[in-house]
Amino acid sequence: MRGGARKNAGRNKINPNQKKVSKSVKLSPELCYKIDSLVIQDCESFSSKCQSLIEKAIETIEFENSQESHKMKFIDLFAGVGGIRQGFEDENTTCVFSSEWDRFSSKTYEANFGEKPCGDITQIKEEDIPEHDVLLAGFPCQPFSNIGKREGFAHETQGTLFFDVLRILKYHMPKMFLLENVPGLLTIQRGETFKVILESLESLGYSVFYDVLDAQNFGLPQVRKRVVIVGFHPDLNIDTFAFPIGNIETRVGVGEILEDNPSGYSISKHLQESYLFKKDDGKPQVVDKESDIQVKTLVASYHKIQRLTGTFVKGGETGLRLFSELECKRLMGFPDDFKIPVSRTQMYRQMGNSVAVPMMKAVADAMKEELYSKLKKGCLEYA
Repeated sequence: MRGGARKNAGRNKINPNQKKVSKSVKLSPELCYKIDSLVIQDCESFSSKCQSLIEKAIETIEFENSQESHKMKFIDLFAGVGGIRQGFEDENTTCVFSSEWDRFSSKTYEANFGEKPCGDITQIKEEDIPEHDVLLAGFPCQPFSNIGKREGFAHETQGTLFFDVLRILKYHMPKMFLLENVPGLLTIQRGETFKVILESLESLGYSVFYDVLDAQNFGLPQVRKRVVIVGFHPDLNIDTFAFPIGNIETRVGVGEILEDNPSGYSISKHLQESYLFKKDDGKPQVVDKESDIQVKTLVASYHKIQRLTGTFVKGGETGLRLFSELECKRLMGFPDDFKIPVSRTQMYRQMGNSVAVPMMKAVADAMKEELYSKLKKGCLEYA
């Protein structure tokens, strides 16, 4: 008798979800062997094992995507080698976009974060940047030539790199932003530049706060003051923000981060005698492993061995040397295993241009605490 009561036999329709679909998939002999050798409950045939593995892989990917969607998304502008990102990023955040025009800095960034930043931000449209919760930027500062004309904030900032920060903020309106710059930003053009920056940010509705912080108060053996600006979306209703002040009582002396005579960093005797110590005026600053002070700010031109701004170390083949690569990383708060795949000159430039990582982390932690408290109250959701 044909048909009968067998499942899916005769006129019984097959459930579309149970119907098998034939697809051709090419697998390597090695992978076929691995699959066939697996012991999977209720899966005897090669085909059933493949289906089980695919189903489990889909579940895993969907779970990971779900977890990723709940992370705080941030973008990293004027990224340099990723100092601000190093301080901001944690297991609850994910970087969705980065931009850096310098090819050497991009190389170091890619070596450490596994992604090559996009190029010149002035050539990138704001609508092409992914949605994000936080904007990070250590933007360079140029004077605003149109200050005084008062033809509108956007007009006044045109031609400056701050304008690119502003246009991206205006388009995306992220929940927070974190900006960093040199203290001179406060006094350029008698304070008019900074006034325009604050008014421009506030014109978007953000609650804006700023302070000058010093790296030596955040566990680094270096005097390095920077102005830090943070802002919060108007919907967060944040009226006050307390910047971290660090800990003066636990300052670290430079002797604690020095290596034992690393090779290749010596300063010639001729240069010492003819330039560095040509005057008996206490210049330049010289330290050793016994030094319990915080050294001068590490500058991007450190490799030029300048007697007034430089700090040098006793030791080496000639009795005096430059800071080593490892010591520069420690001065800035980068981990010892941070990769710097560029020339020594570029290394000094990159470290001197970067940020004090622990200081940025302290500010980032304070910002996150503010945001998390609002999210718990149901004020906002992630992008």
